[in-house]
Amino acid sequence: MLEAIHQTFANLVANNVLPEMFSYGFLINALLASLMIGPLLGALGTLVVVKRLAFLSEAVGHSALTGVSIGILLGEPITAPWISLFTFSILFALVLQWVRGRTTVPYDALIGVFLSFALALGAALLMFVAKFVNAHIVEQVLFGSVLMAQESDIQILLVMFILVITLAWRFGNQAFLVALAPDIAHNNKISVKLHDYGFVLLIALVTVAAVKIIGAILVGALLLIPAASARLVTHNLRAMVIYSVTLSTFSAVSGVLVPMYFKLAIATGPAIILCACACFIITLIIHGCQGKTHAS
Repeated sequence: MLEAIHQTFANLVANNVLPEMFSYGFLINALLASLMIGPLLGALGTLVVVKRLAFLSEAVGHSALTGVSIGILLGEPITAPWISLFTFSILFALVLQWVRGRTTVPYDALIGVFLSFALALGAALLMFVAKFVNAHIVEQVLFGSVLMAQESDIQILLVMFILVITLAWRFGNQAFLVALAPDIAHNNKISVKLHDYGFVLLIALVTVAAVKIIGAILVGALLLIPAASARLVTHNLRAMVIYSVTLSTFSAVSGVLVPMYFKLAIATGPAIILCACACFIITLIIHGCQGKTHAS
């Protein structure tokens, strides 16, 4: 199927419908990946903002650094240490949630501790691994790269995309009720603890799947910024999800295409986050203008 998509784009380029850059297979792969990453992170990001768990996504993202390093040290393929990546990030997220239920430390402080641990351990292991592998591998893990999106990455993202859509369709309303009013959810016989564990597990899965495109350091930003932007311009939960998904997808696609079109020497991850930040500034201005209109 992927070959058919590549051939379709090649035909459009040959007929002068699209610019020549769309004839590159790696760009098509990155574009397909961004079209899945955008909705995934945009939708989950609304829950991150509503539950006030901005640091959670950052902590899980930084845990991916350690997962990559462990995978390389254990002999996994340098460009695809999936087993260690998923295993460590999932365990990291679940242990964080488990400790949360067994301590009186405020959740944001607890996440800060885990974030510091993930960053310190990941940085130490990456510096050690960098002695044995190409330094560009470390850079790609940290900041993402359009050149890293391969067919296996597309397949993993597609699985995550289908999983999240299925869960959102089946449990989306319950998840938002747990986030907004856990006592009411509990009275309605909804397992708050199960939803909390499921949420951090989803964050870990989607974060790991998106690391190659956005980078371990920046993936949390795309979870947060579009949702925060959507929160500025609407207080309706359904509209917030739609705005967040739209802004996240736009940022992901723009971050892939703009550097290629203008031949800018910038990694995909930073480009995507800069586009998201630009959207945030625009919505902030719109929000300010709306506030002045209501005041008058």
